[in-house]
Amino acid sequence: MTEDEIRQNAFAMPFTSPAYPVGPYRFVNREFMIITYRTDPEKLRAIVPAPLEVTEPVVKYEFIRMPDSTGFGDYTETGQVIPVSLNGKKGGYTHCMFLNDHPPIAGGRELWGFPKKLANPTLKAEIDTLVGTLDYGPVRVATGTMGYKHREADHDAVLASLATPNWLLKIIPHVDGTARVCELVEYYLQDVTLKGAWTGPAALSLLPHALAPVAELPVLEVLSATHLVADLTLGLGKVVHDYLA
Repeated sequence: MTEDEIRQNAFAMPFTSPAYPVGPYRFVNREFMIITYRTDPEKLRAIVPAPLEVTEPVVKYEFIRMPDSTGFGDYTETGQVIPVSLNGKKGGYTHCMFLNDHPPIAGGRELWGFPKKLANPTLKAEIDTLVGTLDYGPVRVATGTMGYKHREADHDAVLASLATPNWLLKIIPHVDGTARVCELVEYYLQDVTLKGAWTGPAALSLLPHALAPVAELPVLEVLSATHLVADLTLGLGKVVHDYLA
């Protein structure tokens, strides 16, 4: 294999059998339960990286069911997104994510910088309740519940929320363990088809765990909940800040 062949074909690890294909990455019938809650503002400011700014003491805890995704397959994900702003532009900073499928863990971390770890989240309807859970090994870490399709949500408002920018802290280490890449990445959801959106009563319980520390942003008050189903494309990102420059 020549050096030119390596350069022409290298896009992911492992070189001879990449963990995921080249994008774009399209998701069909992607289902979200998003529970928005008030938390401790000082703890938010301690974890949100500059130059992002915390806009309000709020966290969005998301459970996401992805039954049909290009290259990544069928999996479930959960995590915390923090409303923030960058140079006056409002969006969300993804703080942590847990999922049960290797290709999107590898692809998400390598391409965008998604903070993904392996765990066992679920999202499903249980009679009259939409239930999301997160287990890290044998330990229950998060439980979210919501009344199933109690009221139609404002579709225009939901679409507008899906169109906002998202930011990630991407870190790739050098062979000596120092940071080779340390960047703030911006990406958008694209070509969104909203198939349904609902709201209703909700509750969220977060439990302490050493390696899945979602409870470090405590639930002080549940503010709202949204259940939605959409088709969308996960757009590739761009670097908006280089911490090593």
